[in-house]
Amino acid sequence: MPTDCISYQKSGYFSKLIIDYLDKKSELEQLYNRFPTIENFKKQIEEKEINFNGNDNFKRQVLVSELQNQYSEIEVSELTKQNILLLKDSKTFTVTTGHQLNLFTGPLYFLYKIISTINLCKELKNNYPEYNFVPIYWMATEDHDFEEINHFNFKGKKFSWNTESKGPVGRLSTEGLTAFFDVFKAELGSSNNAEYLKKLFSESYLKQSNLADSTRFLANELFGEYGLVILDGDSSDLKKTFIPYIKDELLHQNSNKKVLESIDKLKNYSIQVNPREINLFYIENNLRERIIYENGSYKVNNTSIEFTETEILNLVETNPEKFSPNVILRPLYQEVILPNLAYIGGGGEIAYWLELKAMFAFHKVTFPILLVRNSVVLIDERQESKRNKLNLTWEELFTKQEELTSTKTKFFSEFTIDFSEQKEHLKKQFETLYKIALKTDKSFIGAVKAQEKKQLNGLENLEKRLLKAEKKVHAAQLDRIIQLQNELFPNQSLQERKLNFSEVYLDQGNLLIENLIDRLNPLSGSFSIVNL
Repeated sequence: MPTDCISYQKSGYFSKLIIDYLDKKSELEQLYNRFPTIENFKKQIEEKEINFNGNDNFKRQVLVSELQNQYSEIEVSELTKQNILLLKDSKTFTVTTGHQLNLFTGPLYFLYKIISTINLCKELKNNYPEYNFVPIYWMATEDHDFEEINHFNFKGKKFSWNTESKGPVGRLSTEGLTAFFDVFKAELGSSNNAEYLKKLFSESYLKQSNLADSTRFLANELFGEYGLVILDGDSSDLKKTFIPYIKDELLHQNSNKKVLESIDKLKNYSIQVNPREINLFYIENNLRERIIYENGSYKVNNTSIEFTETEILNLVETNPEKFSPNVILRPLYQEVILPNLAYIGGGGEIAYWLELKAMFAFHKVTFPILLVRNSVVLIDERQESKRNKLNLTWEELFTKQEELTSTKTKFFSEFTIDFSEQKEHLKKQFETLYKIALKTDKSFIGAVKAQEKKQLNGLENLEKRLLKAEKKVHAAQLDRIIQLQNELFPNQSLQERKLNFSEVYLDQGNLLIENLIDRLNPLSGSFSIVNL
């Protein structure tokens, strides 16, 4: 399973903000703590050790107790058991990724996030053997946008779970998934790998009571042998640790102020998320709605629920599980309850984390190192053979299709499809006309400009027509190129955002995850091309 690569910066799939972050542009330095290099983790460990451990191990004890409770109903690997117990030790730290509870993992990059996290922990242990490092998958159980997670793609078809969902998705019953499974399993076939996938889906979803339990079971089956620890933040005991921050949010709205300070420093970039005045939801059973401060009262949006200041502060003390941090506050919650060193996410996630450092500084919580997860294009032997025969580089395959076909047409053509030389010659001729115009009637300059523009446009149009004609001449070769690019970049998008792991698992079986773990380097800063 050889691996090729192309830098994130050259891939064309990352925003200007992420490219500038990866290039360590000076204007962004104040928005992150340390850049993700293995050397920088030394100071990150030292800082988090002081910031998290404090004078006692109380937070670690709560964390371990909660994890043991969450794992009580499933079979746990020895390595995961060991990692959970290691979290009691003040020399143990975590590396975390988070993801929604997508049905059957959703898009392929779910695997890449977790593998990046597992591999970074291995890398850290190799370099800092006196410490322990535990990979954490934070399940986004409190999200309420079911439409984002209720489907996946398999062999060009979209499989959707159509059911009504209100409130936190982790609490959603999986009772109605039998009919969905009957449709999906009919597409899998009867190979050994297909039978495993059927069993995996059945045990993950048909034998678990809710989506949080289902996702935990599934991720544990796929990654338990590598020591992955799966955490559900929808917990009363964990939120008790976060009570002071919930109160501050309700009373002073400091997260809004501090995030807006950071956003002001990002004025040259597209903003990923904007803070609310209060960045908390109220959750109860199947309800998750924003908390709004209005006319001296705390109101739950779209309901008649209302609290005085005293009432809501009392509720925080007695029932902290009723308060759910939104996208702005959730990272703070994560870093308060975990001895965490780094957060691993996609470009969009890293973009919103770059808005948060001032808020962390205000609350005196160590800001984690931010690492862009591994991104991968999987290519099989047939596709690789075709790529070589077509003489295609990966840089070319990553370009937009129109640009790719134009570039290759110019390469195939027997003559140059570039009128730059003619355009320069024309411009020099008009320079003489401009000089004449200046010596005569200055109103003549406008007529010269108009004629120059007309003739340059004429050359542009001729060049486009010539390119179009040559594309027809080389249509057979271009069609083969387009077919290959469409296979590797479905719908002219990233493969990792369109395919579900089951499609690849059918062919690769257990080798899929084993080989990805063996091949992917979390600190490479490159888009990996992995040959199957």
